[in-house]
Amino acid sequence: MASKIKRKSITDKTPRTAIKRKAARGRASVDGPSRFGSFFLPLFLSICLLICLGVLGYIGMQSVTASKFFDVKSVDVRGTDRAAKDDIARIASNLAEKTGVWNSDLAEMKARIEKQPFVKTASISRVLPSGLRVYVVERVPIAVVKLSGGSMLVDSDGNLLAPVNKPEDALPITLSGWDESKTEKAIKDNLERIKLYQKMLNEWREGGLISRVQSVNLADLREPKAVTEDSGKPVTIDVGKDNFAQHLKNGVSAIAGKGDMFDGVSLVGSNMILSSRKNNELDVASR
Repeated sequence: MASKIKRKSITDKTPRTAIKRKAARGRASVDGPSRFGSFFLPLFLSICLLICLGVLGYIGMQSVTASKFFDVKSVDVRGTDRAAKDDIARIASNLAEKTGVWNSDLAEMKARIEKQPFVKTASISRVLPSGLRVYVVERVPIAVVKLSGGSMLVDSDGNLLAPVNKPEDALPITLSGWDESKTEKAIKDNLERIKLYQKMLNEWREGGLISRVQSVNLADLREPKAVTEDSGKPVTIDVGKDNFAQHLKNGVSAIAGKGDMFDGVSLVGSNMILSSRKNNELDVASR
């Protein structure tokens, strides 16, 4: 009797376990697709909606910024002294004319403006809805250089800026002997010429001698020369590599009233040697 009951319990247990397993499989097969539909599908639709809104917003923004509301009406140029203010304003206005202020290419505008004479750097900002503002930093001329094609203004970096069209009160002395070749040595030597020129001007101003000099010849950097005038004729004076004011003063004193007979004063050590004008004229004639 007991053995029969035990077998019956074993036979009854097997179907119940199988039923539970089938039910679990059924629930899993039902839950899988329903979870995908309830989570991933709304997420996908939301992303598509956001993309569509972004595209529509971009198109709308493009339409608005290209409207006449952003047409350029004014260009404010600041920081100019020698640079052509009207030319700079015209460049900015022309570039922004087609695109409008909002869509204007400020990088291209900056590059073109910086190619203008005397312009070292330029920064541009939008003044919405219809304006542009240009801030200019200029190159400052520090010397007048005599070239084969005429005199030019030059800055401290050796850049030739513009032709000299009128007397430069701040730069009364012309620098000659400029190397017009584009070699590395020429660039280096010309920068040295600018430094010498500036040092000469500063010393001669302090010594009250600036009005006595017409030009300086720095073709040979080892023998700088000042060109002055005596008895109505040009005279060349060696001024050495330093103590420019003292050497000029000594040279002017040595040749004072003798410009008809002598055309130059050479510096030999601490001695001033006068060179005869007639001898030099004979040398030139013999050549």
